[in-house]
Order: sequence, then C-alpha cells, then structure tokens
Amino acid sequence: MTQPGTMTAMSKQMQDCVEACMTCHNICEEAMSSCMQMGGQAQMQIMRALMDCSEMTRMCADMMMRRSPMSGEMCAMCAKACDMCAEACMSMSEDKMMMRCAEVCRRCAETCRTMAGATM
Repeated sequence: MTQPGTMTAMSKQMQDCVEACMTCHNICEEAMSSCMQMGGQAQMQIMRALMDCSEMTRMCADMMMRRSPMSGEMCAMCAKACDMCAEACMSMSEDKMMMRCAEVCRRCAETCRTMAGATM
C-alpha cells in the first residue's frame, strides 16, 4: 500500500501514451501554422480538426500525468479526435507536413485506445 500523498510510478504503457500525445500535440500545432500560411476556406475543416486534436492530446497527457480518474474516458475521446484529425489531414495528401501529422495522429490514437482499455 502506498503512503497518502505518494504516487505510483507511471507504467511504460502510460509513459508511451503521454509521449505520443505530446508528440501529436506538437505536430498539430505545426500543421496549424502551415495551414494558416496556405489560407483558403477549404482549410477551415482541417483547422478545426487540428485544433481539437491539439487540445485533446495536451489535456489527455496532463490527465494521465496527474493520474486523473477520468483519464481512461479522456483517452477514448482523444483517440476519436486523433482519428478525425488524421482523416482531415489525409485530404491534403500532396502536403508532406499533413501526411506526417496524419501518421502521428494515427499512432497517438492507437496508444490512447490501448490506454482507454487498460485499468489506470
């Protein structure tokens, strides 16, 4: 039994998920900047997906790091946001940044789905 006020060490699985979330957050921020430079109304749907994914991944990582009892549900929602973002990014298949973002989002979605199914 742990002492009150102490935290158990983060599992390797959780560490991997936090890392995937932060990597995904960072690339979504970069992709947003890239989209803003391109301009155009068609980018609005992609921008929304990038913003949602960026915020969700950051919040998900934060919740896991503080061992929130809601982190399992957050991981499930985060996986959905990452899947939606990957789909949006795939609509710009000619853009290397967007393809990299889609790839990172897919990886993050996988780790989040795994964590959502795990007991925290």
